[in-house]
Amino acid sequence: MDRRVVITGIGTINPIGNNVEEFWKAIEENKCGVDEIKLLDGTKFKTKFDAELKNYEAEKYFDPKQAKRLDRVSQLALISAREAFKDSKISPENTDYNKVGIFVSSGIGGFCTLQAQCEINLEKGNRRVSPLLIPMAIANMPAGNISIELGLKGESISIVTACASSTHAIGESYRTIKNGCEDVILAGGTEASICEAGMAGFENMKALTNAEEKSRASIPFDKERSGFVMGEGAGVLVLEELEHALNRKAKIYAEVVGYGATSDAYHITSPDPSGDGAIRCMQRALDDANIKISDIDYINAHGTSTSLNDSTESKAINSLISKEKNAEEIKKNLLVSSTKSNTGHLLGAAGAVEAIACVKAIENSLVPATINYKVKDEECDLNVVPNKNIKKDLKYVMSNSLGFGGHNASIILKKYM
Repeated sequence: MDRRVVITGIGTINPIGNNVEEFWKAIEENKCGVDEIKLLDGTKFKTKFDAELKNYEAEKYFDPKQAKRLDRVSQLALISAREAFKDSKISPENTDYNKVGIFVSSGIGGFCTLQAQCEINLEKGNRRVSPLLIPMAIANMPAGNISIELGLKGESISIVTACASSTHAIGESYRTIKNGCEDVILAGGTEASICEAGMAGFENMKALTNAEEKSRASIPFDKERSGFVMGEGAGVLVLEELEHALNRKAKIYAEVVGYGATSDAYHITSPDPSGDGAIRCMQRALDDANIKISDIDYINAHGTSTSLNDSTESKAINSLISKEKNAEEIKKNLLVSSTKSNTGHLLGAAGAVEAIACVKAIENSLVPATINYKVKDEECDLNVVPNKNIKKDLKYVMSNSLGFGGHNASIILKKYM
């Protein structure tokens, strides 16, 4: 069985928008969600900036009891899933909920709850540790909570592959529907790890930016980049079998046509400098879609603003281009940007939020810019869209995610016609 898969609903909450409308408006206006650290005492850290949600109050979305029982990572997942599900207009009248799955991932899970309860254990003893610690902290609970709230009884799976988690979730959802195992899947990711332990862990591995100005903190592909900006948020997309969507007269945003996944088999945090894993990943996605790199109009790159990631991903993209006869023309026409310049790095949620950016880019014929870009880097020799969005009709769009441990994922979206 080889069924077509389309996107019929989207939802997000992230540092530049508390819903899809706000998020896309911020992209159109080149807004940046990076700011000084407020969720914790930022004076303890060398890095000065993160990318937090703006004006977020759990009580706006949950009753007090529910909010207390949900780690922030599950709260954000539920908010995004609610929006995406409502947007899709799926209901018991038009869909069998036994055939609706949930593939929602987190790279880390309920890290803030874990830290808080470890502190209680050390200060007050093990008997004071919350009985909700485990169900609040484990990484599968965002998917579990979505299933419970919405009554969805298909496969409920969490793929944990660090910063590639939600792109893998989307890709595996596409495969699952394509192969006839489910009719609909809510796919995406969520992350809320801005706590002392999380910041310290990334800072001590020298992954976070040392920028002195927030406008120079998350600057993918810029020669002066010094590390990523830690963010939080969630994104969920409703993937659906085409005939099922047509039968219920659903709005179709885009079609998922390609997916690739590979491993670097190289290092626990550093990408293979040859770019081999990313090259094979993108090529697998292209082969799955039965197209060439020359057919891609725009790549939403992983583009974390770290030295190694951006140069390695650039090398990988250029390697694919160089294999074609008209390489120079392809390189000139293939637009590349990283919306992490807007949102910071949302870790396990990054791929889902970036996939939503790709969906909106196709819908609005608009390529998001890499904002705050100033200094060209010879090692990132791509057609990077700098600072101003570009109007362009988009047929094929690729989104890349490259996670710690050498986990690579690429998806290809197509304008639905």
